[in-house]
Amino acid sequence: MRRIVLFVLVFLLCVSFGIVVQAKDIPIGGIFDITGATGDVGKEYGMAIKDYITYVNENGGINGRQIRLFDVDYQYKIPQAIAAYKKMKSRDKVIAILGWGTGDTEAMAPIVTKDKIPYVSASYSEHLTDAEKFPYNFISATSYSDQARVAMEFIKQNWTGTSPAKVCFVFSDTGFGRSPVADGKAWAEKIGLTVVNDQIVPLTALDATSQLLNMKKDGADYLFMQSATMSSSTVTKDVKKLGLDTKIFLANWAINENWLRLVKEAGEGVYGTIPFAVWDDTDIEAVKLMHKLRAQYHPDIAESGTCNYTQGFIAAIILCEGIKRAGDELTGPGIKKALETLRDFDPMGLMAPVTYTADDHKPCRSLKIYQVKEGRLVPISERITLER
Repeated sequence: MRRIVLFVLVFLLCVSFGIVVQAKDIPIGGIFDITGATGDVGKEYGMAIKDYITYVNENGGINGRQIRLFDVDYQYKIPQAIAAYKKMKSRDKVIAILGWGTGDTEAMAPIVTKDKIPYVSASYSEHLTDAEKFPYNFISATSYSDQARVAMEFIKQNWTGTSPAKVCFVFSDTGFGRSPVADGKAWAEKIGLTVVNDQIVPLTALDATSQLLNMKKDGADYLFMQSATMSSSTVTKDVKKLGLDTKIFLANWAINENWLRLVKEAGEGVYGTIPFAVWDDTDIEAVKLMHKLRAQYHPDIAESGTCNYTQGFIAAIILCEGIKRAGDELTGPGIKKALETLRDFDPMGLMAPVTYTADDHKPCRSLKIYQVKEGRLVPISERITLER
């Protein structure tokens, strides 16, 4: 009896002084946008993370331990993301987090650095890869800036006009929307393209006529758009409606299989910078696995999945690999150190190999150019890689 009482007293003292008693489960956080301004792409992303973790747990977990995910729909509102983070840290005792948007990820970067909690987000904002400034932030795909650079290179190489191609940058007035613009413009000018006036289109825009008419006045040959699918589908349909000759290049969050269903024939010929496998890439075994898991775990959903599901799957693969490599050192610093050992790590063939170092948290600089052909996203290039 005395031993039981002593154990209880020790346990209560540990809790009261904030000493974490290691449990069997591995607690991680998930901050997702399911119903907010980017829920059109966030829903599939969050679903994939949950599905992958369920799959891992059903197959023995990580080093014999189950993952426990504490997740929240923060509705793309930065204060709600910060509140969720504080709860996950103090109450749920998470040791790593899978996050979402650029604005909230940037707002929390100093906090996760201070708290030493690895944060693998769906924001591919390039400056978050600076491991000296943001040592606990990791992005899980080709940065937005590199996507813009690759698009500019593709335009340069395929332009047949006698004068330099004119490019218009179209984006939402958010941290996410602005993220690649300066780098993309600098690259375009460096390689001899002409950049015309920006056009701002809100994430939830249902009409972009005025912006596109302004772009027409500037004579843009191409537009490069950084947004999500609601506004990119509006722009795509309005380009068609107005009869513009401007060719459309969409960064990864602006183009997916749901976008195809929204734009229908207006999407024919549109280009996309997509760093990861799309739902139709069934020659990849992991894509077949994603099809199987999504159908198994969500039999009530009739629509096919999207490449945003692939993105969530990849983020979960990367974090789980870091947790696995951390072994018994299941702390924030331990997982960070483990992630920085990844060298040409293969995320099941769903994306280019991943490398993180203590100085650089940019996983890769590769992507394929996809184009819409007969209503499908079709790769029209091999992986294009920029030098590190």
